[in-house]
Amino acid sequence: MVQPPVVSAADALVAEDHELDAPWTAQPERREAGVPSELHGQRLDKAVVAMAGEFSRNHLQGLIEAGHVSVDGVVADSASRKVLAGQVIAVDLVPTAESRAFRPEALAITVVFEDEHLLVVDKAAGMVVHPAAGNWSGTLLNALLAHHRGAASLPRAGIVHRLDKDTSGLMVVGKTLPALTALARAIAAREVQREYLAIAHGEVRPAEFSIDAPIGRDPQSRIRMAIVGSGKPARTDVVAVARADGFSALRCKLHSGRTHQIRVHLASRGHPLVADAVYGGRPVLGMTRQALHATRLGFVHPASGAALVFDAAPPIDFASAWRNLVSGVA
Repeated sequence: MVQPPVVSAADALVAEDHELDAPWTAQPERREAGVPSELHGQRLDKAVVAMAGEFSRNHLQGLIEAGHVSVDGVVADSASRKVLAGQVIAVDLVPTAESRAFRPEALAITVVFEDEHLLVVDKAAGMVVHPAAGNWSGTLLNALLAHHRGAASLPRAGIVHRLDKDTSGLMVVGKTLPALTALARAIAAREVQREYLAIAHGEVRPAEFSIDAPIGRDPQSRIRMAIVGSGKPARTDVVAVARADGFSALRCKLHSGRTHQIRVHLASRGHPLVADAVYGGRPVLGMTRQALHATRLGFVHPASGAALVFDAAPPIDFASAWRNLVSGVA
């Protein structure tokens, strides 16, 4: 079924089900918007992302370079040019598989905290954060679009960081562009506290240590990350809470947030996470998904300046394995 093009950022949601991976053509949608004051002096591509949050930044940069974006009626020739408050940006958009997945779905999510600026959610294991090939629906992004209308006008519906599909726990999400921008900057500056509980194979020693090793794509695998010299800097602090019967209950603190960071760092020491098949873990202790839970999240509120810290207990599967290990009955 061919769908009509969306007509505004606020309504940029697909209304009817269709096969997202199937070929689909449509006339470009012309979208226009004035540059808001909070984007004065920012790059053009950042302003366009704010207008069309259902599209990736790379895709929108390509549209700019191809001449499909104008500023005050003049075709733009650079994604990096600066824009001024009040200028009118126009962009011709053609739907992509990713943009068509940008639709609300009434999915259950656990909201730990919410105000007009942001919300903190306790993501369930098994929920993908952002639509991608193989997971075009049922994601946290879809749930956020249904949770509050303003999400439709934000890049990635306000998502500023991610958890792997099978990792449970806390995430912060922006509800306004200023909050989203401030949170993203805080994460980039390593000002957000993120702590995880993990269960690993082997009795990890010493009791406290740090792993400081760069992470990048594994040149031998499309799905794995690895410690590679050309990777991005990554540091994980590890504390062993308990060790018994060939397993360790660990508390891990991130100083960076690379893809699969804790999984890669621990596996590099010979201690893959329990049930993490990608990095050599086995399904034991009742765990059938990687034994990793984002248990603590702390940050400065982008509007009030208040220091906020949230804690989330792990779900039943993880809690049972953790309890048995800590009590010595693993």
